[in-house]
Amino acid sequence: MCGIVGFRDASGSVGSAQEVVRRMAMRILHRGPDDDGVWTDGETGIALAQRRLAIVDLSPSGHQPMFSACGRYVIVFNGEIYNHASIRAELDQQGRFAWRGHSDTEVLIGAIVHWGLKEALARCVGMFAVALWDRTDRTLILARDRLGEKPLYFGRIGKTFAFASELKAFRAHPDWNPQVNRDALTLFMRHNYIPAPYSIYRNIEKLRPGHILFLESGSDVPRIETYWKASDAAERGMRQPFEGSRDEAVDQLDQLLRQSLRDQMVADVPLGAFLSGGVDSSTVVATMQSMSTRPIRTFTIGFHQKDYNEAIHAQEVARHLGTDHTELYVTERDALNVIPHLPSIYCEPFADSSQIPTYLVSKLARQHVTVSLSGDGGDELFSGYTRYGIADLAWKKLAIAPVSLRQVAAKLAMLPSPTVYDMLANPLMRLMPANRRQQRVGDKIHKAASVLALKSSADVYRRLCSHWTEPEDVIIGGHELPTMLTDYEPLPVLNGNVERMMFTDLVSYLPDDILVKVDRAAMGVSLEARVPFLDHRIVEFAMTLPLSVLRAGNTPKWPLRQLLYRHVPKTMVERPKMGFGVPIDLWLRGELREWAEDLLDDSRLRSEGYFNSRPIRQLWEEHVSGRRNHQYLLWDVLMFQAWNAEQNSGHAALAA
Repeated sequence: MCGIVGFRDASGSVGSAQEVVRRMAMRILHRGPDDDGVWTDGETGIALAQRRLAIVDLSPSGHQPMFSACGRYVIVFNGEIYNHASIRAELDQQGRFAWRGHSDTEVLIGAIVHWGLKEALARCVGMFAVALWDRTDRTLILARDRLGEKPLYFGRIGKTFAFASELKAFRAHPDWNPQVNRDALTLFMRHNYIPAPYSIYRNIEKLRPGHILFLESGSDVPRIETYWKASDAAERGMRQPFEGSRDEAVDQLDQLLRQSLRDQMVADVPLGAFLSGGVDSSTVVATMQSMSTRPIRTFTIGFHQKDYNEAIHAQEVARHLGTDHTELYVTERDALNVIPHLPSIYCEPFADSSQIPTYLVSKLARQHVTVSLSGDGGDELFSGYTRYGIADLAWKKLAIAPVSLRQVAAKLAMLPSPTVYDMLANPLMRLMPANRRQQRVGDKIHKAASVLALKSSADVYRRLCSHWTEPEDVIIGGHELPTMLTDYEPLPVLNGNVERMMFTDLVSYLPDDILVKVDRAAMGVSLEARVPFLDHRIVEFAMTLPLSVLRAGNTPKWPLRQLLYRHVPKTMVERPKMGFGVPIDLWLRGELREWAEDLLDDSRLRSEGYFNSRPIRQLWEEHVSGRRNHQYLLWDVLMFQAWNAEQNSGHAALAA
């Protein structure tokens, strides 16, 4: 695990390439505190650098940048190839390799020499971002893993083509002159993250999962291809569905998860797992413990607020399984102290508020281990989100009535304010102070009414997943760009609405929200996070399971639950889905109010020129008064404002 950076400066405009690329790498020191390496070629203008967090092969033989034995290729690599031992054994049968160590990087570059890049990547099981310099063809190649676990940004900085694991590395380049991409900011306001291939900066993009980029000699325009497509896997799963019984599906899942865990539990450093007590993380931990002769290290954090505390459930599961469990109850102040660091940790606007507990549990785990496994991906693969059923049912009911009738009903439902609905729903609320009222019923009725007039199931899902539903109205000069959620990109041919929703999440919400959150939070404390469910063999198997298995008996994640029940009593894990949240709504009316007021000041918003201040100020005033709960919409604005302030202070420091 590490961070990688580099550039190609064919014009020779960058002074000391070695010094520049080293400074870029130092900006992501947290991703790899154990070692660093730099390689440059003055003739071609290539510079590569890496920061290493040593996980497998702690010896100097794993040092990067690494040359192939034949001398043709130079590689910098971020991630893990979990099946590197089997690939190495296959290469050994050829009898041509004299290995220097046992790192997965050496195996990967050997595989590329022997089979070529695409075939080598197709054989790899893992998470990775790769930069490869072909010294013979003078081609720079970038590649990213199938599901997007490891990040990779690229783009133009002046006359230089550059890439990096994180955006903050680009700040160290002497020609860095960032410009906010207002169209990407518009997308951020809808999604609460910036979907690939876009980034917050103009001229900088994210390489999409499963893609390879080639920057060939004499060309300034990269060529991008795919080596794995989620759409192909999804369509193949529909054409060739799993034909066994439900119990056989659970058995097959058990075998695949054990196969994934056998590879991912290998490390030359201490290893553990996150445990929330929910279905996904409990399934991972239970299976890990069944495969281990020693107690697995598990970690969770708790909150003193009952509605946000999963630590009690995690402790019960840990005690039942016999893990070596560590829990930490964090105070409100512990959580609030993380917020000033969020812009630096995420390095572009990111507003999933579960970023805060994710960072705290990563920090806790890093005090004991260097690698931690997580249960992420279970909801997207096995139909776990309640919104799938809600959206599907809503559309089936809506489609019965004509659009014109639904439009009238929507207008009528929107006439009373959310406050009126709240007062009608709970007369006791009238007796409570305004700042103590939790306006949820009225907001939900208004949100439901906004769905009534929609014209397709895709529109319904888009509305349910949107934060700001009309983001172009709030971003000055911003226009929404095509994404999966905005329904401008083609979906594969799938069986039904739920399958399309699951696919949309798999290729957008999962890599651009969930995996970004986990990667930056864990790497922010130099912890490697591994995600066993995202072994592509499990992903492709899940795509063959029909909804009659995934939601058997109308039960989300039915196969995962049945697998978990083999290890943990059903009564121990069956409860309403909680999520990994924090009480942002209350904090904004309390200890965060002064901080938020400064960032949302009307004159500040106007002078900075990104936001139409009027709707934002209206939402802020309604929220702090207690009349409405706008925590998610306001958190989007606040995370951009905090990020922008951090960027401006960084630019000022560099100028000084």
